Amino acid sequence: MNNNTQGEDHQPKKESLDSRFNQTLRNVQGLLKGRSIPGKVLLTRRLELFDNSGIQHQSPSYQRSYSQNDAARSNDADKYMEGGVRNTNNSDSNATVNKLRSSASNIETSAREVKSVMGARSTDSARVLKFTKELSGQMIVVERLRELAWSGVPPYMRPDVWRLLLGYAPPNSDRREGVLRRKRLEYLDCVAQFYDIPDTERSDDEINMLRQIAVDCPRTVPDVAFFQQAQVQKSLERILYTWAIRHPASGYVQGINDLVTPFLVVFLSEYLDGSIDSWSISELSSANISNIEADCYWCLSQLLDGMQDHYTFAQPGIQRLVFKLKELVRRIDEPVSRHVEDQGLEFLQFAFRWFNCLLIREIPFHLVTRLWDTYLAEGDALPDFLVYIFASFLLTWSETLQKLDFQELVMFLQHLPTHDWTYQELEMVLSRAYMWHSMFNNSPSHLAS
Repeated sequence: MNNNTQGEDHQPKKESLDSRFNQTLRNVQGLLKGRSIPGKVLLTRRLELFDNSGIQHQSPSYQRSYSQNDAARSNDADKYMEGGVRNTNNSDSNATVNKLRSSASNIETSAREVKSVMGARSTDSARVLKFTKELSGQMIVVERLRELAWSGVPPYMRPDVWRLLLGYAPPNSDRREGVLRRKRLEYLDCVAQFYDIPDTERSDDEINMLRQIAVDCPRTVPDVAFFQQAQVQKSLERILYTWAIRHPASGYVQGINDLVTPFLVVFLSEYLDGSIDSWSISELSSANISNIEADCYWCLSQLLDGMQDHYTFAQPGIQRLVFKLKELVRRIDEPVSRHVEDQGLEFLQFAFRWFNCLLIREIPFHLVTRLWDTYLAEGDALPDFLVYIFASFLLTWSETLQKLDFQELVMFLQHLPTHDWTYQELEMVLSRAYMWHSMFNNSPSHLAS
C-alpha cells in the first residue's frame, strides 16, 4: 500500500516536470517562429531577435583571423586546477534533460527554416520606436530599458543605453549632463595624478604593471587594424593603468585589456562615422579623446565591480563559474561531458579564457557589441548567466567534440570555427542559453555545488 501511495505521489511530480518542460519548449519554438506567447512576457521580450544589419549606422563589418589571434595570449589561460565533481543523480531531471537533448536539433532546425521571419522582426521599426520612447523620457525606467536591450540595441543608441545600463549615467535626464561632466573631469584628475608622472615617483610594482600593460596593448584585438594605431594603444594604456591603480585589490590582470575594447568602439562611434576599418583616432580633438577614455574607464569600473573576484589573486570567481559550467554541461549533454572527461581535458584548460575575456577572443569582433548588449542587460545577474551562455556556446559543436581525441580537442577549442559567424548563430546561442537558464537556474538540485 505504501509503495502504491509513493508511486501515486511521484506521478504528479513527474507529470508536472514534463509539463513544465514541454511548455518551455513550445514557448521557445513559438518565439523562433515569430509568434508572441501570452503570459510569457519575459521569454517574449528577451528572445526578440535583433539583427543590426537593417539599421542605419551599422556596426562595423569585418572578420578576425584566428590563425594569429592566439599569439602571446595571457599566461593565465594555461592555469588550471584539478577537482573532483560530486555526481548527483535525479531520475526526473535526467529524463527532462534527455528530452531537451533530443529536441535541441528540432529547435535549431526550426530556427533555420524561419530565418527570413527572424530577419523581419529584427529590423522592426517598432523596436526602434520603443527605444526612442524609453530614452526620451525625463526619468528613464532602467528595468524596461534592460528588457529591450537584452535582444539587441540599435548601434547609434548604444552609447547612451550602455551608460544607463551600467549606472554610469543617471536615469534622470536633468542630472545626466552634469554627472557625466563631473565624472569625466574626475578621470582627468586621476590620469594626471597616477599616469602623467615620471617613473621615479612610482613604486617598483607600479613600474612593472605599467610595463605589462604596455606589452599587452599591442596584442589587443590584433586582427583589427584600428587597435594597432599608436594613439589607440596609448588610450588603452591610460585607461588600464588608471583603473589598476585605483583598484589595488586586483590590479591589472591580463585579459582586462580585452574588456575595454567594446566600450572604446561604442563610444568612438559617437564621433567617427563609417566602418571601423576607416577610423582614425587622430581625427578627434584631445577633449573628445579624453571624454571617450573617461566613459570607457567608468563603464569598465561598473562592469568589473560586479565580478571583482574574477580578477583578484588566483581568480576564484572564474574557477567557481568554470566548475558550474562543467556541471551544467554534464546535465545538458552527458555524452559530451563524459567524452571530455575520458580524454582527460579539464574545463579550466579552455573555459578559463572564456570567462576571463568574456568570449571576445572567441567570436568575430563585429559580433561582440551585440553580445555585450545582453551582458549589460543582465546587470548583477551576469556572472551566473555567463555559465549558460558558455554552455550553449560549447555545445554548438556537441557532435564534433565527441569525435576528437585530447590533442584534437585542445586545438579545436583554441581555434573555434566562428570566423564565418553572423548574428544568426549568436542569437541561437543566446536563445538556448535563456531556455536552459529558465529550466535549471531555480532548480539547484540539478547542479552539484
